Parts: sequence; C-alpha cells; structure tokens
Amino acid sequence: MTQRVITLLYHDVINGDDSDMSGFSGANPAEYKLPVDEFASHLQAISGALVGQLISPDDIDAQTFETPPVLLSFDDGGVSSYEQIAPMLESYGWRGCFFITTDRIGTPAFVSRNQIKELHQRGHTIGSHSCSHPKKISECSKEELLDEWQRSLAILSEIIGKQVTVASVPGGFYSRQIAETAAKSGVKILFTSEPVQRIVYVDGCAVIGRFSVKRGVGSIVPVEFVQGNYVRRFRQYAYWNIKKAAKAASGPIYPWIRSMYLARKQA
Repeated sequence: MTQRVITLLYHDVINGDDSDMSGFSGANPAEYKLPVDEFASHLQAISGALVGQLISPDDIDAQTFETPPVLLSFDDGGVSSYEQIAPMLESYGWRGCFFITTDRIGTPAFVSRNQIKELHQRGHTIGSHSCSHPKKISECSKEELLDEWQRSLAILSEIIGKQVTVASVPGGFYSRQIAETAAKSGVKILFTSEPVQRIVYVDGCAVIGRFSVKRGVGSIVPVEFVQGNYVRRFRQYAYWNIKKAAKAASGPIYPWIRSMYLARKQA
C-alpha cells in the first residue's frame, strides 16, 4: 500500500489576459490561473524530471512504489479543464484528476455535464469539490458537510455513470470532521491543500496533501516538488502553516486583507 504521494495542485489554465474566462472570478482565484504557455513549460519540465511514476488515484492502494508516485490535480471545474488542460496532458500520454464544484456545472466559465462525461471517457479522474465551494468549509456543520459531499457525489456519479469516490477540500480549510463526513458519504480518497507527501486515514478514507502551484512561479517549482526537494517542500509547508495561523488569528477580516493586498498587487 502506497504511503506517500507527491500531488501537485493546479487550478485553471487561461488563453489570453482574461483570468475570469475559466473558473471562479476575482483577484484571489486569478493568482492560481496559469497562462497556457506557462503551463506548457511546467508539463515539459515535469516530463523531463519525473523520478516516480505518474499515477491516478485508483493506483494508490492498488500497488506499491519504490519512489513516491506523482499525481496531477486540478480544482474548481473551470472550463479550461476541458478546453486547455486535458488536451495538454494527453499530448504526454498523461491523465489528470479534475475536482468539480457541482453547483457551477454548465454555468459560464465552468465545465458542462457533457464535458465532464467526455473527460471521464478519455481516462481522466472526476471528483467532487463540494457543491457550493463554501468560503470556509471547516465552519460548516456536520449536516451541511454531509449535504455538500453527498449531493455533489450523486450528481457526478450520475453524469459519468460510475460511482465517484474521490474528492478535494475547497478553500484550503481542512478539519477532521470534513474527512469524517466525506468518508461517511462514500469518499475513499480526499485531497487537501496541506503540502505533505504522507497519506493518513480517517475512517478508512485516505487523506492526501498537495503542493500548490501558483501563476508566475516558474517551471523549477513543480520540478522540485516532483523530485522531492526537501527545501522546496519545507518552504511551502512553513508558508502554509503561517498562512493557516493568520487565517485563524484574523478571523473574518483575513479575506478582506488578502483581497486588498491582491488588488494592490495587480494595480
């Protein structure tokens, strides 16, 4: 059974300057949207740097690996998952994990039901990213969490004609109750935003961290993650925990501070 996985977390890939063309709109989501040429350079660099095997979630408990395998994941369900990302992955013979916010299916800038079905048919993994993408899912009640997971899984399972058992936590706000309710809803593998390789289990559900890749970081960053560079992993882990503490300390004022910072940065 695999105990460690290197999972990269991407979001949208945009063609042009309009960051709102795919996925959620606004300055904060834009920070995670890569231009096509930048994403292309990442894939080329990853291809040349792979040490472990590139896998899908189905492989995690199906076999063991001498070197931690690599998995590519994409959150939100923006239309670029279908229009840009999947074809670029397929040019390398790769497949990705696409986590869909089901309330947004078929709305402007997000994938449609037919596109989700086709992605599945082409060999990509389809997973839940909740129904509504709560701003702070860790503050949802147990009943709200069960509803988010169960409804989203049911919708996606109906679309692809297969039981969906993979999910990712929206917004980076993880708690044990999120994993417990996901497991109770039928999730077998749950991805978080914590930058770690190790796999832990909550009520039989494998909880897996991911290394987030932002716009403008250069191709060396995903390469160092893929190669297991300790310094790079530690930097993101330290930053993630500082950010987590800042969110907890500032409470509801944190999103406002962040939005003001990003707006000034883009000005």
